[in-house]
Amino acid sequence: MSDIWLNKINWSDDGLVQVVTQEADSNKVLMVAWMNRTALKLTVQTGEAHYWSRSRKKLWHKGEESGHVQKIKEIRLDCDDDVLLLRVEQVGGISCHTGRHNCFFNKLEDGCQWVVVEPVIKNPEEIYSK
Repeated sequence: MSDIWLNKINWSDDGLVQVVTQEADSNKVLMVAWMNRTALKLTVQTGEAHYWSRSRKKLWHKGEESGHVQKIKEIRLDCDDDVLLLRVEQVGGISCHTGRHNCFFNKLEDGCQWVVVEPVIKNPEEIYSK
C-alpha cells in the first residue's frame, strides 16, 4: 500500500499530528493524543489505535498493558489537515489511565474550581499491575 495519503496531513515541525479520539456509539470525546506517521500507519494496518507519547518519546499501542484497546471505526481529517478524529469502539469502557471512561473528568464549576465529575470504573493499580 502506498503512503501517499499520509502526505495530505499537515504534520507539525516535530512530525506529529494531534488526535481527538471519540467513542463511535456515544459520540463522547475519550481523549486527545498525538500520532506520528508510524503510529498512524500502524493504526490503519492493525485496526487499533497507536499513538506517539511525547513524554516517553515512543510509540504505544492503546491498551497494550490494560487490554482497553481502541478498535477503529473511522478516521477523519479536519479542514486544515492538522487534526485527526478517530471514532472508536473503546474495549472495556475505560480509556483513561486513571481508570475512568474518558480523560475529561475534571469540570470547572463556578468559574474557579475544578471538580471531579466522573467515577473511577476500575482502580488503576488493578489495571496496570505489570
